Amino acid sequence: MADDTAPKSAYELAMDRLRKKDAEDGVERQPVTDAQRAAVAEIRNFYEAKLAELDVMHQSKIRATMDAEARATLEQDNRRERERLTSERDAKVEKARRS
Repeated sequence: MADDTAPKSAYELAMDRLRKKDAEDGVERQPVTDAQRAAVAEIRNFYEAKLAELDVMHQSKIRATMDAEARATLEQDNRRERERLTSERDAKVEKARRS
């Protein structure tokens, strides 16, 4: 059992301050259920696979292209698609946590 008089780490002090601020602001902390954890894990696994597939396809296209301008376009398209997938994943994770 932890001794309440023992010195606290910087992390523990910061967490105490955040809990106090949340309580003052009226923010309630709700624990995540097992079903929510499973849904979040499934979403993350799906998007991890999608991002890996995107990387493989991108590398294949890069290897087949010698033109610097075409490579730059491919890089830009890849970055845009990664951002879209990441944003979509984050939105679905947040939705799963709220349900």
